[in-house]
Amino acid sequence: MNFAAADAIVKAMLYEGYVLYPYRPTSIKNQRRWTFGGVYPPGCSAAGSAYMETQCLVTGGANTRLVAHLRFLHPQARQICCLARRLDAWPLEGEPPLRPVASLQCGGRSYFTWDESRECEVRVPAATLRELTLGAAPLRFRVEPQRMVEPIKAANGLIEGAIVRSQAPIQGRVTIAANRVADGAYRIVIRVENTTPRAASLLAEQNAARLSAFMSTHLILGIEGGEFVSLIDPPPRLAEAASTCTNQSAWPVLVGEEGSHDTVLCSPIILYDHPRIASQSPGDLFDGTEIDEVLTLRILTMTDAEKREMAATDERARELLARTERLTEEQLLQLHGVMRSPHSDSGDSEDSGDSAVSPDPAARRPISVERVGIALCKDGGVALRVGAHVKLNPKSGGDVFDLVLAGQTGVIEAIEFDFDDRVHVAVTVNSDPGQDLGRQRLPGHRFFFSPDEIECLPHE
Repeated sequence: MNFAAADAIVKAMLYEGYVLYPYRPTSIKNQRRWTFGGVYPPGCSAAGSAYMETQCLVTGGANTRLVAHLRFLHPQARQICCLARRLDAWPLEGEPPLRPVASLQCGGRSYFTWDESRECEVRVPAATLRELTLGAAPLRFRVEPQRMVEPIKAANGLIEGAIVRSQAPIQGRVTIAANRVADGAYRIVIRVENTTPRAASLLAEQNAARLSAFMSTHLILGIEGGEFVSLIDPPPRLAEAASTCTNQSAWPVLVGEEGSHDTVLCSPIILYDHPRIASQSPGDLFDGTEIDEVLTLRILTMTDAEKREMAATDERARELLARTERLTEEQLLQLHGVMRSPHSDSGDSEDSGDSAVSPDPAARRPISVERVGIALCKDGGVALRVGAHVKLNPKSGGDVFDLVLAGQTGVIEAIEFDFDDRVHVAVTVNSDPGQDLGRQRLPGHRFFFSPDEIECLPHE
């Protein structure tokens, strides 16, 4: 079992949708959060389902052991409050009168009323397949309510307000069963239920749906003395059994090193087997289907006022902003246009964007590529290299953005290869006022052509 291999993936999934760009409470799309993996108290059907169920296949024997960890976010309300009068110190007993407000400016910082979260983990005791086929007793769990008060101090040290964090009590149940589907193969059925009692009033019920739910609910499963079976690519003898596995609000995939079968992640977001975090990603951006480069550039172009509001959202948003502003130019360039196979780091190539490259393989035969020197040898032995001065001769019938550059001169900034190993020459145009931005590999100032649309000029 390799639960550590799943941890990075789980972290990313836990906070997917936690706070979306532009990362501010005043943004309309951040008014409804917690969109993935919600398991709500029974009776809150308008909010979502009260259970999550996942089914997967394992191979092994009666003494094969299964381990399960349940992880989810428990939302907590963060209410900003004002004091009627400033205090030198917080009272040792009791609380001064607090008035809830949407936001507060104090000590050069902004504070917003907002929902935060706390990570919760429930570890189910290991059980053998023999025990699970006989019907193991469900595991019941409970998270106690909490209320925490943090004073807000002005620059002069006086207390002007407070942050009141509160968590509702929640309780749930995890049930695991197994049934034999073939010789040496079993179906594992895991059901996670929210059993928190339904709130009495309508207002309280609305709060219960939000604060008494398990959000971004995941399961990590490990096995000893057996193997998990991929539901995406099962062996032929178990293909039919795999097709009958049903999953509600979660999908099981293998995690860990390629080829390993001892750990499964059951996620509310559908993944492929053995998923990994891109090595270029500097950290979580929380945004659904996030594109690191686009979101990073968006953050950097926010106004100072918008950044202050983002930093005031909560500590995770504050750290995201600080991390983004610390990125070096080299780190930013690493985010640009990388294409990779979902199952391998080999064969990486930069996305060349739109280009007028001919799809006819015969048109590319005279061109050989020296990858080490990043050079192209065209028919006739003419070499194109990074830094070479060139003239652009786009083909007729090509993209209008290429045709308007006919006759223009420029400099080769890069020679790149797409996913199909086709060659693209990236050029910065001399007449472009933003040519320096093209040399920095920023969008809109690099233009792509096929090698036979490039004429090499003598270096001046």
